Amino acid sequence: MKIKYFISLSIFLLSFSIFSQTANNPIKIETSIKKVSDTEYDVIFNAKLYKGWYLYSQYNPENASLPLVISLQENETGYELVGKADEKDTFKKYSDIWEKEEIVFKEKATITQRIKLTNKDITQIKLNFFGQVCETACINVDENFTFTLKGNAIKEVIHVDEKSKNLSENLKLDLKNTSLLKNSNKNNSKDDNGLFNIFFLGFIGGLLALLTPCVFPMIPLTVSFFTKQSQNKRKGKFNAILYGAFIVIIYILLSLPFHFLDNLDPEILNTISTNVWLNIFFFTILVFFAFSFFGFYEITLPSSWGNKMDSASSVGGIIGIFFMALTLAIVSFSCTGPILGSLLAGSLTSDGGAMQLTAGMSGFGLALALPFALFALFPSWLNSLPKSGGWLNTTKVVLGFLELALAFKFLSNADLVAHWELFKREIFIGIWVVLFTGLALYLFGKIKFPHDSPIKKLSFFRISFGILVTAFVIYLIPGTFKNPTWNLSSLSGFPPPQFHSIYGQESDCPLGLNCYKDFDEGLAAAKENNKPILLDFTGWACVNCRKMEENVWVDPSIYQILKEKYILISLYVDDNEKALPKDQQFDFLKANGKVKKIKTFGDKWSTFQVINFKNASQPYYVLMSPDLEILNKAQQYTDRDTYYNWLKEGLMNFEKK
Repeated sequence: MKIKYFISLSIFLLSFSIFSQTANNPIKIETSIKKVSDTEYDVIFNAKLYKGWYLYSQYNPENASLPLVISLQENETGYELVGKADEKDTFKKYSDIWEKEEIVFKEKATITQRIKLTNKDITQIKLNFFGQVCETACINVDENFTFTLKGNAIKEVIHVDEKSKNLSENLKLDLKNTSLLKNSNKNNSKDDNGLFNIFFLGFIGGLLALLTPCVFPMIPLTVSFFTKQSQNKRKGKFNAILYGAFIVIIYILLSLPFHFLDNLDPEILNTISTNVWLNIFFFTILVFFAFSFFGFYEITLPSSWGNKMDSASSVGGIIGIFFMALTLAIVSFSCTGPILGSLLAGSLTSDGGAMQLTAGMSGFGLALALPFALFALFPSWLNSLPKSGGWLNTTKVVLGFLELALAFKFLSNADLVAHWELFKREIFIGIWVVLFTGLALYLFGKIKFPHDSPIKKLSFFRISFGILVTAFVIYLIPGTFKNPTWNLSSLSGFPPPQFHSIYGQESDCPLGLNCYKDFDEGLAAAKENNKPILLDFTGWACVNCRKMEENVWVDPSIYQILKEKYILISLYVDDNEKALPKDQQFDFLKANGKVKKIKTFGDKWSTFQVINFKNASQPYYVLMSPDLEILNKAQQYTDRDTYYNWLKEGLMNFEKK
């Protein structure tokens, strides 16, 4: 079964639609208003589009690109829309993706919406303009306009009330000695280590993709093409290396949209990563990918994409080689797509965001490209390549089990953030026990999938790998007990935290420590006990936060300091399902003039972190005195010795003061 549209929506259109909201807007809208009668007005939208971009009509067919919608802004009364807007300059355009004819504007659009007053005392009308603009990428245009009945139109300007101003001011701390915070992130070498780690994982993912039926057979064919079709061997080798370089560049380019997104608002990636429904979406898509690896159906991009790229590759020269590399990326998507989907999901739901995605994509592309370059330089190596066979499908099935295991991490994230209390630590580990038991049985030939070849004899590698998987299952099993033999520290960050247990725990703080989840309450306790504060910006879905708690905080010397010497304040920036009391909800006016609605505890603490510490990553640790004096530089994800020395330094500075 070929599923074309699922992929174009889930990966490419997803990434490019996010990019579009951050790049220069390809549509410019000018407005005017014209009086028709005492109670009716025509609001006119004149839009100009960049060349090659399309705006979709309000009459665009269902199950295609999003249609234009003009509506009243929320809670507006005293006037109403008179039917749909009048449109000029529309065209019909066939879409290969949706396989239907769409109605679009190109280059310019004139849209006139008639408004009827139901209250003659109205002096302003407020409309929302929503539409989708696409080229190779898609942008959702969502703009508010305010029109005076004298004929002027301006973009919506929001003013916050006194309550919001007061509550916004309460978020800002009168911190002292803040110069220590300026270089905190620059001095944290773990950031570079994290990028290297994700690069390495991306590289491993690329190597695994090489060992799939979609990619492996193409290596000798492509290398032979370059070495035989070129006028001389030197030229053939150069072309093959250039081909590999273009593969790396193509995968890096896929990550660039997220850098624009990251720069637009430092909180956006955190909001994306901790969104309950997005985590459920990632769970669904990874399960979908897993079953494609099992062989129950095939995922491909629209065949027209590959055909167009293949035609472009015949141009020759450098441009032709680039399109050959792009063709490889498209036609191999049924095998590489699930791995890329995992990389995309994992990067968006991690603290590194866009940089980690670029590092991962670079590693993935490099691993795919290396064989083409190396075998072009040393053609005799082609003879040492193993022949294609059933082992390629075995690789896909193994990857399918790994995709399923990863999928449940995202379901766990959703459960933690939403506080459903359904997906406890022991349940998560139990599911992994079942999955990896299934993988072991598959490797030993006890389970078969649709495209598996008959097994005459188990290979040494397959038996060895099956034994390793069985050992891993044995390692997992104690994690389902109330008092496990070991705490699965090597898996920290994947299962839910230890306090999220079916057996219950005295405290819902990490490791059973005493902590405060409200800054003002923790500050009052610090003043009362005359102890320094460890301010812990964390998250329910934060992998590195769990690693710090279960690998670093668990150290006896560090645990004792945390328990006895500091007041721990843990602020969960992704607690977006737990609403603030109504009297504490407010509109926060950001520096760029936009308003962020503070409705949940997650909204409050993520904003609190950004405005006071100019940082939006987690974990993020700050030591301060009860009078809000910073004791040393901030700390992030690090090792035990560094963290222990940092805590001791903070204590010494506090005692001096």
